[in-house]
Amino acid sequence: MPSPAIRRFISAFLLALATAAEGADDYELTPDSLPQSGVPQGVVTKFTWAESRIFTNTTRSWWTYVPAQYNPAQPACLMVFQDGGGYVKTTNSSYRVPVVFDNLIHKKEMPVTIGLFIDPGDLPAKPGEGPRLRPDGTTNTSPRNRSFEYDSLGDAYSRFLLEEILPQIESKYNITKDPEGRAICGASSGAICAWTVAWERPDQFRRVLSAIGSFTNIKGGHVYPSLIRKTERKPIRIFLQDGSNDLDNQFGNWPLANQQMAAALKFSGYDYKFVFGDGAHTGKHGGAIFPDALRWLWRDYQK
Repeated sequence: MPSPAIRRFISAFLLALATAAEGADDYELTPDSLPQSGVPQGVVTKFTWAESRIFTNTTRSWWTYVPAQYNPAQPACLMVFQDGGGYVKTTNSSYRVPVVFDNLIHKKEMPVTIGLFIDPGDLPAKPGEGPRLRPDGTTNTSPRNRSFEYDSLGDAYSRFLLEEILPQIESKYNITKDPEGRAICGASSGAICAWTVAWERPDQFRRVLSAIGSFTNIKGGHVYPSLIRKTERKPIRIFLQDGSNDLDNQFGNWPLANQQMAAALKFSGYDYKFVFGDGAHTGKHGGAIFPDALRWLWRDYQK
């Protein structure tokens, strides 16, 4: 039986843990993520793509955002978002990218940037396949090809972007060819996908925004900290966000993985920023700091 002093210590410790848990992930959006009077609004257009030669037999939605300040005579910057359907929403979303872009471009706190929002591909259901269930019994509605596209290492997704999707948007808009003017963003598996694109093709993308990144062993992504340390530094700028209450499961520990990424980036001399809070595997923290992340990511950009 523990002594009364030890019991009091344990009680106080458990109370502190409970208090911390209640206060975790309580981040709020700032005015930069809300519509502002007098700010011109960009235009969002939706498309569908079912003709991929790289991710065959998939169907996906994708969207473009074109800011009101876009001038066809001037090349616009580009920012690509994985899991695009979540990022392109302007209500009931942590990120509300079109609103944030409207506000920051209007204030000249980021360059005139066209947004490209891409969902992962969905494969046809197998004959007789019923609802896909998670271990907790809830229905898994995520696209069937998401993990294969996002968590895999190698150049398949970068080729998908550069060979299949970007030519469609470049045929309509004047997009800069300067890799310093091209950014890519994602959360969770979408974040490691964004990093992989820049890692494979820094000649095309040099700015990365990673939220709650899955730099774990889902499909080998846990090797990145070691690769970063052993490979000559690439011209990539990256903003990392994660929280102490992120996932810990059979694939790895997300907070530790992101801390390892930050340590490796520091060791190798990358231009990086790591914001570590107490959030869970949600978009609340990443969405709350998204405007500031964009300011940091696009700082000193010269057309």
